[in-house]
Amino acid sequence: MRIVFLGPPGAGKGTQAQFICQDRNIPQISTGDMLRSAIAEGTKLGLEAQGIMARGELVPDEVILGLVRERLSQPDCETGCLFDGFPRTVGQADGMNEANISVDVVFELQLSDELIVRRISGRRVHEASGRIYHIEFNPPKVDNLDDETWQPLIQRHDDSEAVVRSRLDVYREQTAPLIDYYKNSGVRYFEVDGNAAVEEIRSRIRERLIAVNA
Repeated sequence: MRIVFLGPPGAGKGTQAQFICQDRNIPQISTGDMLRSAIAEGTKLGLEAQGIMARGELVPDEVILGLVRERLSQPDCETGCLFDGFPRTVGQADGMNEANISVDVVFELQLSDELIVRRISGRRVHEASGRIYHIEFNPPKVDNLDDETWQPLIQRHDDSEAVVRSRLDVYREQTAPLIDYYKNSGVRYFEVDGNAAVEEIRSRIRERLIAVNA
């Protein structure tokens, strides 16, 4: 079974993807990971992508699709996979169809912009250890200080409200059209409330996957 997760940044796709991949013993396929691996291994597509990125250009869809085909040919993908951050555009989804890369089920994690901004912009990080806090949902014992070292916490640039809202704008422009695309494609499509508890979301996704397999 090949699974696609859709949803805005901060909706919890990464957390749920890890659960599902562990449950079903399938790999999580990330285009970023594939690019890094292909470049490190010096494959033909990896070298092509490296040259493009070195020029500051976006890696074109045909190169990304080539990397996806290569990844799907590996033994651990025989029983399925979960696509993480792919496809990002309708053009990439069309390319998958043309390359006969099928998708069996799509999950859309839904969450309001305001809650996403609260979730992401409230993050604070202890840079040395990577410990993550949240000013509202998981605050440190002492305001803006790490619980163990008492060193100051930081807000990563990508977590600032302005950057989060910009990422949401990009999502609506580039990726949100995939919602209608997949709803009209005949693929099994499920909407999931991203505001529910993590375990509840996990349980709902599991139930729907069992129903699809039945």
